[in-house]
Amino acid sequence: MAFNGDEGKVVTLADASVWTANYRKTIPADEIIAHFFGKNQLLKILNQKGCVGIRFYYGIGDDGIKNIVAVGATSDQNDMTNGIILEYAFRCKPYCSGGNSLNS
Repeated sequence: MAFNGDEGKVVTLADASVWTANYRKTIPADEIIAHFFGKNQLLKILNQKGCVGIRFYYGIGDDGIKNIVAVGATSDQNDMTNGIILEYAFRCKPYCSGGNSLNS
């Protein structure tokens, strides 16, 4: 199967709320629950020649804290490891949205 840029789908807030609540039930109260990348940084990945989407990897930084690594992907499902790779997303906690059904 080749990637075409349409992978994934829109889900309802109700489903997303259940899934994020399920996750929060499995972690300590002070654990990171989300990461934020700015639009301009994500567009740097997406605007690379041959990029059809972004793959997100879970990681643990040198500081022992959970992180997200973002890398472009090509239509043949390969990571663009010679391109732009992002991390240092703003973590929730402390950079969280106001309370809503996705985070509380």
